[in-house]
Amino acid sequence: MTAEARDSVFIVDDDPAVRDALSVVLELEGFDTRGFDGAEPFIEALKIQQPSCVLLDVHMPGRSGLDVLKAIDVAHFPAPVFIISGQGDIPMAVNAIKLGAFDFIEKPFDADFVVGRIREALAAFRQEPSGVPAAVFPGSETLTPRERDVLAEITAGASNKEAGRRLGISPRTIEVHRARIMEKLGARNAADLVRIVLTSGA
Repeated sequence: MTAEARDSVFIVDDDPAVRDALSVVLELEGFDTRGFDGAEPFIEALKIQQPSCVLLDVHMPGRSGLDVLKAIDVAHFPAPVFIISGQGDIPMAVNAIKLGAFDFIEKPFDADFVVGRIREALAAFRQEPSGVPAAVFPGSETLTPRERDVLAEITAGASNKEAGRRLGISPRTIEVHRARIMEKLGARNAADLVRIVLTSGA
């Protein structure tokens, strides 16, 4: 394994079987892992070590995954945070994306899929942002860095699938970001978004 492969993944889940299974899979793939059984020990650990990636269960005793996202200001967190979601938790996972989570991974897990998604996320997170045009446009200050990346893809004409592939997130997550961007900028459709961005202060 290369030195780069020793990225650290924090696994936050109250189920020890889930933590153990993910740890085994990820360590076999060359990642360092740390497991946490709830929000408080995870948040405390962040004062000492910053992980490369976080897998965060949405349902936990005490503070939920959504509470944790707010506590760590996930939209400006220096690493991708995945929400671990059961099949019935998709609306909650979508709320997590709105708060700034990178994407969500559904239970039950496929080991190869989880590893692939983490690698894609790390690669996408480390890319130099392609960048929305530098001009400040109405509402630009309300966008998170991830929303700006998505907006750059939209204004370049990328489909949800293409944008998701380039940014390392699912097309469904692109749709969530797209809806949030349109809401924040007051755009009626994609063409309106392009007009708002490209005609501002040019």
